[in-house]
Amino acid sequence: MNKKKVIFLILVILLIITGVVFISKNMTKNKKNGNNMNSQEIVDSILNLNSYKAKVFVQVNSNKNQNKYILEQEYNTENGSVQAVIEPSNIAGVKITKKDNNLSIENSELDLKTIFENYQGLEDNSLDLINFITEYKENNNSSYEEKDDEIIMEVKNSKNNKYLNNKMLYINKNELKPIKLVIQDNNQNTTIFIEYNEIELN
Repeated sequence: MNKKKVIFLILVILLIITGVVFISKNMTKNKKNGNNMNSQEIVDSILNLNSYKAKVFVQVNSNKNQNKYILEQEYNTENGSVQAVIEPSNIAGVKITKKDNNLSIENSELDLKTIFENYQGLEDNSLDLINFITEYKENNNSSYEEKDDEIIMEVKNSKNNKYLNNKMLYINKNELKPIKLVIQDNNQNTTIFIEYNEIELN
């Protein structure tokens, strides 16, 4: 084999190696999913949420009662937060919208609408995923831990409200989606339980 053929062969091998390295790097970069994101990256993706749509089951516990609801929730930066009641049937059609410090309550069945301007209690809506995210960012007692296939984000001493003392959001590590939100009082009794049956995140 003469020198020209040897040099040509070496160049071809180098080109093949370079191509394989380049392709594998690009595939690794583009293949960022739940299986290869670390816990901090998953938490950051939840904290940087721009919008979501969800169908949720909600159970609210008090000393005397246990109330259950099915709600549709939607949030985006343009339209704010919307929650619509699907069940129970006696309040189905009630829609609560929060945007720009205004709160509106509508009942499509009765064609009623009430608007509260500069409503001061907006930040206290514990059923809203965005509310949890805001609290997590602002609270010094926020933390997360990894357990099996879940990441649990927790806010302690939330709003200094004894009925909403601790909030824990459970994230599926593989699907990168919330599973449930558990809210406890200062005795660690569950006051609100939210299950995300269907959720789309953006």
